[in-house]
Amino acid sequence: MKQLKKVNLNQIKVKDSFWSPVQELVIDEMIPYQEKVFKDEIPDVEKSHVLANLRIAAGMEQGEFYGMVFQDSDLAKWLEGVAYSLVIRPDKDLEQRADAVIDIIEKAQQPDGYLNTYFTIKEPERRWQNLLECHELYCAGHMMEAAAAYYEATGKDKFLRAMERMADHIGGRFGTDKERGIPGHQEIELGLMRLYYATGKEKYLKLAKYFIDERGQNPDYFKEERQKRDWVHFNMDPENTFYNQSFAPVRLQETAEGHSVRAVYMYTAMADIAGQTDDRELYDACVRLWDNITGKRMYLTGGIGSTVDGEAFTKDYDLPNDMAYAETCASIGLIFFAKKMLDIEPSGKYADVLEQALYNGVLSGMQMDGKKFFYVNPLEVNPGISGELFGYKHVLPKRQGWYTCACCPPNLARLLTSLGQYAWSEGEDAVYSHLFLGGEFDLDKVFIRVESSYPWKGQAVYHVEGKQKSAFKIAIRIPAWAQNLNVLLNGEKIDTDSCRKDGYCYLERVWGKSETLEISFDMRIRRIYANTEVREDAGCAAFMRGPFVYCFEGVDNGQLHSLRISTDRKAEESACGEGLFKGMTLLKVPGMRMEGSRQLYSETAPFAKPVTLTAIPYFAWGNRGVNQMKVWMLEK
Repeated sequence: MKQLKKVNLNQIKVKDSFWSPVQELVIDEMIPYQEKVFKDEIPDVEKSHVLANLRIAAGMEQGEFYGMVFQDSDLAKWLEGVAYSLVIRPDKDLEQRADAVIDIIEKAQQPDGYLNTYFTIKEPERRWQNLLECHELYCAGHMMEAAAAYYEATGKDKFLRAMERMADHIGGRFGTDKERGIPGHQEIELGLMRLYYATGKEKYLKLAKYFIDERGQNPDYFKEERQKRDWVHFNMDPENTFYNQSFAPVRLQETAEGHSVRAVYMYTAMADIAGQTDDRELYDACVRLWDNITGKRMYLTGGIGSTVDGEAFTKDYDLPNDMAYAETCASIGLIFFAKKMLDIEPSGKYADVLEQALYNGVLSGMQMDGKKFFYVNPLEVNPGISGELFGYKHVLPKRQGWYTCACCPPNLARLLTSLGQYAWSEGEDAVYSHLFLGGEFDLDKVFIRVESSYPWKGQAVYHVEGKQKSAFKIAIRIPAWAQNLNVLLNGEKIDTDSCRKDGYCYLERVWGKSETLEISFDMRIRRIYANTEVREDAGCAAFMRGPFVYCFEGVDNGQLHSLRISTDRKAEESACGEGLFKGMTLLKVPGMRMEGSRQLYSETAPFAKPVTLTAIPYFAWGNRGVNQMKVWMLEK
């Protein structure tokens, strides 16, 4: 079991008609906007105070801690996004501002290596007493990820060395021969793995492995921890071991349980460690958990975690649309998990879901101006009910400028600026293209320039310049839904039946200095039906084209509950040439408007009036004011 090599961002230049504008929006709007939020310079949004917390902890100003106990993590994710943005577009002024923040982080770090503004300012005597609730290891993990990213992007190691000191502080406290402990919210494992890759020091891999191996060995750990102290923070139930996946050792877990972000962060670390240590048992657990999520507990949009109660997974096939949680961070975590699984076993079953979550459940988390965000990503919204009534208050009908718990906005920034790393992997005898991402990719074996018309058209051209005299494979993922695949190598048609395996088209040869590989396939409109076990979608259908899920908004179609889509007429494509959706492919869907008695109940059946409905890509909904939205529509 050989893990593929991660392609570094400095090997990648994204030049893509779809994704380059998104990255530019993140760099030009989202990152500066979030910086202003952290400085408390944006009126009428939730106060952050995260930079002030840091200055207070560093002794640079007086004041009290403000915010959530994990407030530091917002800044860490932002710094990670800044690091990736500096690779895409160097910016000396932004880098200097980031350096200044890192200087404050170093000053706030305690002499023993400890870093956490909440406990340094507010409760220093309670450090490490409440791992269940207080996110010390979680914040440390995000700081480690940011430090490794900043080092890789800039070559500057001040932040990295600070977080090595924090990691060494943690390693000096926790372990099989020290104090036993696990995080209430997994993330430290990912941070330690990033430190391992950045420094090459095995102790960080071993510590990450300890936290994974220790989880669930004593399901009463958090209960026993609670009995040792006379205080609580959130008053979480220490006996709810499913919430934080501590109910059983990770290698024995069969189903995705509990808080969905905690879960997929843990599964990502499990897969990473399995690939690095050739741990087949750990890998097999990852496969089981992946299959359970994607086969029984995932929305069509790539959203996961269907209930607001614990932001959690529930039961197989329990996927309500108008009460969905589907946190943006959870879909981001699913992408992390997918990429680690791809790097162990290149397979379309991982890459297809990675793409599905990316184009839908993740991208929907951001307003098209880059300044408003969804925490929750429902598949149905009804103003007056959504965001107002009990059970629906979490389902906001419009994106917000910021949140009290603001984990999702900076998570979006770091994912979208690091997108290139999810497009490629490199093995000993092959390079793998997971996404049809336009740009220039300077890999170890080959330089490839990709011209992509994706995601609106099923066309991509790979201009290949081989770097070695021996043969190797170029493997290009072909989506499972793609039909009429056509592959041309230097103008000659390739037998696609013979080259396809596990969702990839493999072509092996000694690659010359000027070769062209052309890929094309149909981008048909697909009518999608849910498993009959999904009770909320009974009698309904949804639409996809390419990687996009489509939805219907009231602003285009009127009252959505009175509409039905026709079973006997096909939807058609409609190119949008201007306005907010310029360049997008919309759908025109034949349907009916049901009209009947105005009484609450009547013996008169509604009659159907033919109409043509408009569907837009799901990621773009909510950009034209508050109105209804539905993904799944009743058929007639």
